[in-house]
Amino acid sequence: MAWYDDAIFYHIYPLGLLGAPKENPYGEPVHRLRELWPWIGHIRALGCSALYIGPLFESVGHGYETTDYRRLDSRLGTNEDLRDFVAACHAAGIRVVLDAVFNHTGRDFFAFRDIREKREGSSYRDWYCSVNFWGDNSYHDGFSYDTWGGYDLLAKLNLRNSAVRDYLLETVRFWVREFDIDGLRLDAADVLDFDFMRALRALADTVKPEFWLMGEVIHGEYGRWVNGQTLHSVTDYALHKALWSGHNEHNYFEIAHTVDRSLRMAGGSFEHFKLYSFADNHDVERIYTRLRNKRHFVPLHILLYTLPGLPSIYYGSEWGIEGEKHRGGSDDAIRPALRLEERGENACSRLIAALGRIRRDCPALRRGSYRQLLLRNRQYAFAREISGERVLVAVNNDESPAALELEAAGAYVGALSGQRLDARDGRLRFELPPCGGEIWLPAGAAGDGVPVDLDALAAALPPQAAPEPAPARELPLVDKPFEEMSVEELQGAILAKMARNGPVTEEMRRTVLVNTHRGSLLNWVRSFR
Repeated sequence: MAWYDDAIFYHIYPLGLLGAPKENPYGEPVHRLRELWPWIGHIRALGCSALYIGPLFESVGHGYETTDYRRLDSRLGTNEDLRDFVAACHAAGIRVVLDAVFNHTGRDFFAFRDIREKREGSSYRDWYCSVNFWGDNSYHDGFSYDTWGGYDLLAKLNLRNSAVRDYLLETVRFWVREFDIDGLRLDAADVLDFDFMRALRALADTVKPEFWLMGEVIHGEYGRWVNGQTLHSVTDYALHKALWSGHNEHNYFEIAHTVDRSLRMAGGSFEHFKLYSFADNHDVERIYTRLRNKRHFVPLHILLYTLPGLPSIYYGSEWGIEGEKHRGGSDDAIRPALRLEERGENACSRLIAALGRIRRDCPALRRGSYRQLLLRNRQYAFAREISGERVLVAVNNDESPAALELEAAGAYVGALSGQRLDARDGRLRFELPPCGGEIWLPAGAAGDGVPVDLDALAAALPPQAAPEPAPARELPLVDKPFEEMSVEELQGAILAKMARNGPVTEEMRRTVLVNTHRGSLLNWVRSFR
């Protein structure tokens, strides 16, 4: 098996975590990246074996408007800083995956600057899609071009141009040669050219053993991207949404059906179809903010670490920090600066570390088959099995204890509680705590001691909060191309399409209204049939 088949990821958005200025002054490098060295030990202590970090390269502001693919953002330091950081991660047994923003560039990228200066005379005029010197853009350059998400700041590269492809493929070789990275997360993979992704996969298979490609895909049939010709994995946004709304609505059917859908896309086996699972990331609200009942933090993360997939923890969420997206479009609240020495441990981080140890020590949770055993609105159980080792996972989203019995044989130990039970008459009978869960390991495979104090964890988490009403505002319905719609108009169009397919619940409405990312909304509204 490749390293990524067993990986637990930690995710860092470095410009936010390190408190870099929002706008790049393009001055002397500031060596902020060196402040990440202490985080390496923390990442390892959580049980994570891989780090997804980015964006990292020179850019205008948030990092996804690249101006130089081969130079570390000067707000973070120098190429030498990045080289040393990756080496330090490797020394600690942590693989490193970088953000690759290949769909578009910023306007300060050398090829785009050349077009602005030389117009029709630029040898780079075909490096971008639909450059039209009879048009204009919001910067009044006197020409228009395709963009990502309607943002003129993000000019869409023409990945059908052989010179562009060669430049980007050579950039990947440069990153491997200079920094010794282990893989890439492809930004906006859902709109990347498939032939370009095939070229990337061919390169990945030769540039370094087990070089991993993961794509950002929000909606769609994931099997289009995850296969032997394109990518190894994609972001599992379907499970992300199901995890928080399935708990908020006391509806484990949504989570189980999402897993079943992925299993169908995988052709009946997850062996070669491992999606990148997450509870939150740098583009969505913090999971602790999303959950109406904070105690659901426990069963949600038990599922994140035990369902098929490659689990990821977004920096800060191991402590249960809050972070809400702002309607004005700012992501600052979900990308905050943090100082590791000020955090310490808390009940949430101890749970995450325990789950990391359990998954690391249990091959069935990393590579085992999946079979659903029990499904109710408020309880859900399944088995993961490999080489005769059968692990049982059960969760409870109810505010009261739940008595369950599952098909089983032999003796089991609760990996979270330390409780030992014997199956009788082919059934394992046990009680789950309120808003809790358990991972039942065969007694001979159980680890040492009790990894987490569940009573202390329950006491540390606040009781259920009253549901917040969805914002009571009317959204405009307009008849014009999606590309010309504002954020509110796109939200209105999505809700209208949802209504044609069936009743729109308050939770569905909230999901739409909290999404103010125009590119995501465009992809969403186009996904309806």
